[in-house]
This record gives sequence, structure tokens and C-alpha cells, in this order.
Amino acid sequence: MCARNGRVDLSGSATHVTGMSKREKDDVELLRTWALPSAATLGSSVRAKGLLLELRARLPASSKKLLVLDGGELVLAMPAKAKTEFHAAAAIVSSAMKAIESLPVIPREIEDILTIKPGERHRWLADGRLPSAGTRTVRLAGRAKKITFHVFDAKIVEELLNSGVVDEWRDEDKAATAENRRRAAYKAKLTRSLRKAETAAPRSTPGPDEPSAALEDWDAFGRDGLLR
Repeated sequence: MCARNGRVDLSGSATHVTGMSKREKDDVELLRTWALPSAATLGSSVRAKGLLLELRARLPASSKKLLVLDGGELVLAMPAKAKTEFHAAAAIVSSAMKAIESLPVIPREIEDILTIKPGERHRWLADGRLPSAGTRTVRLAGRAKKITFHVFDAKIVEELLNSGVVDEWRDEDKAATAENRRRAAYKAKLTRSLRKAETAAPRSTPGPDEPSAALEDWDAFGRDGLLR
């Protein structure tokens, strides 16, 4: 046990505070920290915040906001009198930390990790270049509406980050956009040419065997004497 600045560090094991009055014991904080590995955050502060929120969601309501992010560490601190609650929360966080690197990456995290825009994420997800690891449905805080979004495998995101393939995808998109514009311009030019040709073409006059007027109804038949 190590007491610093009125806190008791429990990073290794349970702590028993002795030789203090009850009031002094209540003033001492129980403290536990966990380092977030770079393989989990992938160099993204947005991802680190997302991991914090993911772990908070697993804690009891009374403990959620007592887990905070300090630099690259998760910190859980409670008064000494909340020892039972503290140990329960610490056990949950410790268990979750075992698989912290494999937690799915959500949209805003992958955009920050790969430095991509929402439009690029949607386009590459739709054409299969950015593989989905499934979907997640959540209820927005304070709202009845639920939203569903795609999540991504952390290992695949790490591979994309290290390979630099995102730059290649952007080059491919630029080339495809240029080709589409060229085709659209050619199609528009061809359409204008056809319209000009139709406008300039002389109207043909009826031949000797063609009727002089179109017979649209029985009155027209009568006027032309066909019913007499």
C-alpha cells in the first residue's frame, strides 16, 4: 500500500487502512489505475474516450462517472468508505481490460484513426473496401430513438492504418471521378448534337398517297365525306 496526497493506491491488491480515525479513513481515497495500450487506442484520443465510455457502460450507475481518463490511463477513485463498491467496479474494469484491444471500433473512432471523412467511410463501406464487423444498435442519451451503425474489427483497422492503403483508395476515387466526368461531358455533347440535328432537319411534305389530314375522331371522318 502506498498513500500519496490523501490517496491509497490499490493498483496491486486490496488495502487495509489502519492506525487512523474513522473520519481520517473516510477522507482517504481508494485508487486504481489501468494503462491503455497503444494497440487498443491506435494512437487516437477519440478511440481512448470511446473505450472509457464502453467500460463505463459496464459499471453500476453509481460508479460510472468515477472512472475517468487521465492521459493514457483509466483511473478509478472512491472514498475509503466505499470499499465494497470500489472492489466490485475494479473487478469489472480489470476483466474488461483483458480484451480491450479487440473491442469493436465505432464510426467516429475509425474516422479519427484513419483520418478519413464520413463520406469516405460510407463510400468504402458500400463498395466493400472497408469491411464491416457487424452492426450495433444504441439508444441516444435522453432520447427514445435508437440508431444502428456499422462497427469495425480493431485488427483490420490497425492493418489499414499501417499499410497506408487509404491513400491508394483516394487516388482510385479521384481517377473514377475524373472518368465519370469525362463520360458525362461526352454524353451531354452527344445529346446537344442530336438535338441540333433534329432542329435543322427539313419537315417532309405528304406524298400523293398520304392522307391530307389526320382523322382523329368521327367528326373528322364526316368532314372528309367518308361517312356519306
